[in-house]
Amino acid sequence: MTTTTRGAAVTGAVGSAHTRVEGRDKVTGAARFSGEVPFAELTHGWLVLSTVTRGRIRSVEDGPVLAMPGVLTVLHHENAPRVDIDYMGMLGRPNPILGIFQHDRVPFAGWPVALVVAETSEQAREAAEALVVRYDEEPHDVAFRAGRPDAYTPQDSPLVQAETEKGDLEAQLAASAVVLEAEYTTPEEHHNPMEPHAATARWEGGRLDVIDSNQGSTWVAGELAQLFSLDPASVRVRSEHVGGAFGSKGLSPHQVAAVMATTVLQRPVRVVLTRRQMFSLIGYRSPTAQRIRLGADADGRLRALDHQAQSLTSTVYEFVESSAVLGRVMYDADAHHTLHRLVRLDVPTPTWMRAPGEAPGSFALESALDELAEKCGMDPIALRVRNEPGTAPVSGLPFSSRNVLACYEEGARRFGWAGRDPRPGLRREGRWLLGTGMAAATYPSGVGPSTAAVTAEPDGTFTVRINAADVGTGARTAMALVAADALEVEADRVRVRIGDSDLGPAMIAGGSMGTRSWGWAVTIAANELRELLALGDGIPPEGITARSNTAEAIGALAQQERHSFGAQFAEVAVDEDTGEVRVRRLLGIFAAGTIVNPLTARSQLVGGMTWGLSMALHEEAVRDQASGGHVGADLAGYHYAAHADVPVIEADWVDDPVPGDPVGIKGIGEIGIVGVAAAIANAVWHATGVRHRNLPIRPDRVLRAADEDRRRAAGGARGA
Repeated sequence: MTTTTRGAAVTGAVGSAHTRVEGRDKVTGAARFSGEVPFAELTHGWLVLSTVTRGRIRSVEDGPVLAMPGVLTVLHHENAPRVDIDYMGMLGRPNPILGIFQHDRVPFAGWPVALVVAETSEQAREAAEALVVRYDEEPHDVAFRAGRPDAYTPQDSPLVQAETEKGDLEAQLAASAVVLEAEYTTPEEHHNPMEPHAATARWEGGRLDVIDSNQGSTWVAGELAQLFSLDPASVRVRSEHVGGAFGSKGLSPHQVAAVMATTVLQRPVRVVLTRRQMFSLIGYRSPTAQRIRLGADADGRLRALDHQAQSLTSTVYEFVESSAVLGRVMYDADAHHTLHRLVRLDVPTPTWMRAPGEAPGSFALESALDELAEKCGMDPIALRVRNEPGTAPVSGLPFSSRNVLACYEEGARRFGWAGRDPRPGLRREGRWLLGTGMAAATYPSGVGPSTAAVTAEPDGTFTVRINAADVGTGARTAMALVAADALEVEADRVRVRIGDSDLGPAMIAGGSMGTRSWGWAVTIAANELRELLALGDGIPPEGITARSNTAEAIGALAQQERHSFGAQFAEVAVDEDTGEVRVRRLLGIFAAGTIVNPLTARSQLVGGMTWGLSMALHEEAVRDQASGGHVGADLAGYHYAAHADVPVIEADWVDDPVPGDPVGIKGIGEIGIVGVAAAIANAVWHATGVRHRNLPIRPDRVLRAADEDRRRAAGGARGA
């Protein structure tokens, strides 16, 4: 896979390309991940998951297993430590998913019913596979489909507003010269970070010490303290290196099980999830069924925008895949309506997955915009430019910066869009039909309160302490560059410590908010330290430290819509004999504020675009209606883009100053995936003349759609 990038010349540390400060440790194996840290008397836990989808546990026959070699204990609902599952967590509500081994209910296939702990991992696995659990099975329902009569509108939460509306939608649709109504679907999709989920728990000196792979050790430590009714000061969570997360590495049953077991055994206990277990225990992206109605004048100006999105949730804990949010930011209309609906099923609870909401939502809305452009006889970029809002369409707030027009312009120039014949099905190379497509992208640029400390050491170096999580994004390196510029020193004089709840509270690595949040805290502390050094007479042996807390500054921020923006361009080739779709080119141009490190920024953007390609053509988890479990819950049965599927990908950005912003940094971890699936689907239409509204665009779907199109054409010819 080849990638390229271009950026403006810079003189400071921020904005210049730097290799990862921990890169050498990672490639030589010196960096230890959570499942690799050694401990004396370490024991190993293996989770036993339910084999039924709904029912009650009748019995756990642990006697024979306890007699097996090396087995130390078997925890289940009859003997496990009790926990407080009614506490108010990070989102202000209880999370019953963490209440494992507290009752005999089984709410979905793959629910944890026992933990076997043994001296070795092999002994624990053998015993877990031998454990007999008997159930009283009950009828289940796992069937997700559009239009279910039991779908409901969830209540608003701090993260998702269920419904927004302005204007008279039906009146504006009736007054529109051009109307589009279409339905789009996306399937269940799963995160599978390279590093499995793993946690080691132990008691040391009266404190609970957890070595974990997570996206925020402040978050995990706080949740564990409440769950186990502990003094927060007695819980320490460390997560020094994380091999990928993508929304899945918060607090999950395996961490809870490890803490339970170490409490019972008073020895360190490590629990590592298998790939198959990850399919039911760490969350996933819900399937969606989305209905879009657009009404426009003949010149393409939107009169009506209606985006209604349905997703699923579990019977245990409610989660909304907020697919209808994109239009609230991207396009204005006289009448504007967005709605989220949920269906409760006997399935695991979905969770955040890279660009939650925006990724599936952009497929539907950006495909619909392309269809509307066709109906209006307009270029897809021109249609989007025609509907560029001055202020946020729903909130009415000003944008902190909105440079999406520059993304369209630069992307079109680089991609050669001007030479594109808009008519579909005309370009061909042998049996390959060729087409191009584009889509817009946006993702919020939020910020969360964080604390940081920066110390001037006697040897002339500086130590930054902030409880950031480096989930593969290069957070250590980014913070070193931010601190170096604030301190006005070379970056190699800055050391960064992260991933330890003892360092103080900080924003999690999620929602594309990490670098912005941490960078702000580090900048304030570094600026204060520089002032202290200017007043001092030298550095004492313990160093000089300045600290920061951004909570008050964040509260004083002006009310604005803060987002990154982008434009995605794709070229595809479709084999008319086999239905295979090959992406030949992908180009993404982004407006994402200050780019701290072009090297790792490019990596993030290209990674997101690769995932978008995978989403468009490959990824699809299938649930067996009879058993309620997955078909092929592993990386053999769950298809994703392999190296041979990924073409040349270009990731680039335009200048995007943010006037009046304290740091000018926006998020880039998720916007790369937004819009890619739609750009590819639009390119497939341009190649074949057939629309694909259901992901993934599999070869069988391409062939079936082509056959149906031919039959419709033949029927029309006979009718004529």
